[in-house]
Amino acid sequence: MSTIKISGKIVYENLEGGFWGIEGDNGQQYRPVNLPKALQEKGKRVKLTATEVDEMGIFMWGIPVKIKSVDS
Repeated sequence: MSTIKISGKIVYENLEGGFWGIEGDNGQQYRPVNLPKALQEKGKRVKLTATEVDEMGIFMWGIPVKIKSVDS
């Protein structure tokens, strides 16, 4: 899988029981499968490195990604 650099803001979507996501500055939506608790804050700005993951799930929102590192 390829590495993705993501800049954007944290969002909480109240769909299908609710989940955290990232709305990228590029207009893309990302759904981290391993978002750290420290980043689970609506509107928080983030810059991180992630990889796309193959994931079957109930959430029909965003590209599923696994966070590799958070840039400060």
